[in-house]
Amino acid sequence: MKSADNRKVQINHLLITGATGFLGGAIISRLIHGDDWPSVLLLVRASNGADGRARILAVLKSFMVPEALLSRVETRQIICGSLDGVSKFAGDERLRNVTRVINCAALASFANHPQVWQVNVEGTLEFARVLHERAQLRRFLHVGTAMSCGVQAASPVREDYEPGTSAKHLVEYTDSKLTCEYKLRQELPGLPLVVARPSIIVGDTRLGCRVSPSIFWVFGMAATLRRFTCELEQQIDVVPVDYCADAILVLLQKPDLSFDRYHISAGHESSSTYGEICSALAPFIGGRSAEPYQKVSHEALCELQSSFDTLFGAGNKRLLLRAMRLYGQFAALGIIFDNRRTLAEGIPSPMSFANYAARCADTTKDLSIYEQMKYDFKGAAVVVNRPKPVKEIAAPAVQEAA
Repeated sequence: MKSADNRKVQINHLLITGATGFLGGAIISRLIHGDDWPSVLLLVRASNGADGRARILAVLKSFMVPEALLSRVETRQIICGSLDGVSKFAGDERLRNVTRVINCAALASFANHPQVWQVNVEGTLEFARVLHERAQLRRFLHVGTAMSCGVQAASPVREDYEPGTSAKHLVEYTDSKLTCEYKLRQELPGLPLVVARPSIIVGDTRLGCRVSPSIFWVFGMAATLRRFTCELEQQIDVVPVDYCADAILVLLQKPDLSFDRYHISAGHESSSTYGEICSALAPFIGGRSAEPYQKVSHEALCELQSSFDTLFGAGNKRLLLRAMRLYGQFAALGIIFDNRRTLAEGIPSPMSFANYAARCADTTKDLSIYEQMKYDFKGAAVVVNRPKPVKEIAAPAVQEAA
């Protein structure tokens, strides 16, 4: 008969993928404070356990985890591997005792990265299959994206909305995340799957964009230009990474959930208008904030490129224009994601983006727009050189792919 201690270790065995990414890092920065931390396993892209531990420590430090807690990270908790090579760690005996999984790992690049499908669909499906066959799973929490709804969804997008495989997408990333969800349900019907679909993750309410400036650069760029493709009254559904991490842990740990799909979003009540966001960023863009804001077309934004070197420094102007088109298309959709299921599970509403946007701007004021973009466009040549930051630019934020 197994001892109570052994039973407890098995019950609490949690495997996390993507722990060195933005969202995954936020999750482990919370878990390391708790009693269950010793039973956490971390899948890390590393050549050996020591290298993997070093990567985890670097992430925890970026989230300002106290030095005294860092010694809790042990090499035995590291499983070396990645979703593009599941067979290399599939035989690890530690997988047998896993009862819960948080799958944060994904290639979240908005560039046309050649491995998006391999990692986000094929690799994730193989990973889930291995855990389903070998582990003692009680919950497999898969992190998707709310924008997997496609561009045709009506706002607000319901949490039970089924876009179908013919849905149109602006980037391959969101298409891959939707396809993965469908395949997980179709090919592994017995998997205890719960899908969390965050909306736009930008910054941290306490740390701003200190860890990652993913996507925030779009707001800084538009606020500096005083032009973008949406009205000032339009709401933007943004959530901070710390809120997202807390919500995921509730969905992981709550014994019984009412549904298997949830939006982690601001919803109508906590979404900020673009005007509110611009007002929060005004102190960081100097005198230009007094200029009247204009809703314009992408073509009108392209006509401003002669001023980019002055405003944004030297960089890949062509990629910046392409990124402006892409994010302009997202902004023009004006999609809000319904979060009533999430709130009904006892998860509170998030802080609105406008209330912490200034902290994001302050923590990115020494980074050029091009330097901030690189987090969202992995696999693309973003920075030509490292220009001296222009002080009047508002700092953007980026979500690191796990």
